[in-house]
Amino acid sequence: MNDRGSFIRILLCCLAVLAPAASTSAQGFAGLGTEAVGFAIPEKGAVLSFPRDHGPHPAYRIEWWYLTANLKGEDGRDYGVQWTLFRSALAPEEQSGWGSPQIWMGHAGLTTENAHYFAERLARGGIGQAGVIATPFAAWIDDWEMKGAGSGIDALTLTASAPEFSYALDLEAQGPLVLHGDKGYSVKSQSGQASYYYSQPRYGVSGTLTLPSGPVAVTGQAWLDREWSSQPLDEDQSGWDWFSLSLDSGEKLMGFVLRGADRDFTSGTWIATDGTATALEPGQFAATPLENSIVEGRSVPTRWQVNLPERDLSITVDAIYPHAWMGTSFPYWEGPVRINGSHSGMGYLEMTGYEPD
Repeated sequence: MNDRGSFIRILLCCLAVLAPAASTSAQGFAGLGTEAVGFAIPEKGAVLSFPRDHGPHPAYRIEWWYLTANLKGEDGRDYGVQWTLFRSALAPEEQSGWGSPQIWMGHAGLTTENAHYFAERLARGGIGQAGVIATPFAAWIDDWEMKGAGSGIDALTLTASAPEFSYALDLEAQGPLVLHGDKGYSVKSQSGQASYYYSQPRYGVSGTLTLPSGPVAVTGQAWLDREWSSQPLDEDQSGWDWFSLSLDSGEKLMGFVLRGADRDFTSGTWIATDGTATALEPGQFAATPLENSIVEGRSVPTRWQVNLPERDLSITVDAIYPHAWMGTSFPYWEGPVRINGSHSGMGYLEMTGYEPD
């Protein structure tokens, strides 16, 4: 088979692995609950090392570099930006060139108060079209790029472009990295599925968004999530609701609900103003849907009640634009949110696994 034929075959296999379908409801969202024979499995007690772990981990089946930003335009309006690079391995044996089993997928999104734009890129590994290097840090797919100024990720430039939108942003870290769970070992189910997971939740941002109406200068804050695993979900977990919340008090909260057939699994991290992270025990983080919106034929919660009694936190989380749907190879909801109640602020919400009614 020629190179193009090989590429198409592998790409179709990749989409079969990643795209949700009725048959994957017994395998976790997008097949992420399936057994990963031959791939590495996260182990409790492993020590994350930087800058090494800013780079890729090809021994694991799935990995992502996931950045979201809450921005304010010079026009006084709120905006949200997403930039994500996914790596998925079709086999545990690494090869070079066209033989590489690594498939790369990029997602870019831009949300306004009344519109949502998104784009997707797909690429093969091993031929330079997409990839990540740890030192000096660079993550790219085609001409989309997240690039560091040195060996770390304290200073980044971020670019993406599509027919309807583009953005070019500069980011400066304003706090330390945060290791979630037990020093970066993040449990995702009662059965013990886990990932390695850390964040840089405190970037200052400036730059320019280009919309159909023209360019707009923006400033704000961004949050980068890094995660890798081989079987991050239990087989009965149909999707997740993931919150990254930045409070006006300077504190931050990451929390997630992994929806199971019989019961949900919740966890998260409370981040103090100085960056000190406190892991939340399963069940401490509580998120309850208050209002749903019909989005692409799906009933999706776009208003939530979030409670964390241990921190005297009782807030409502509202989507800035309820129809922020990512109609990508595996579709999901992703967009900026506003926070009100005992605390105020801004954040981002990701919701996966919601099927058409």
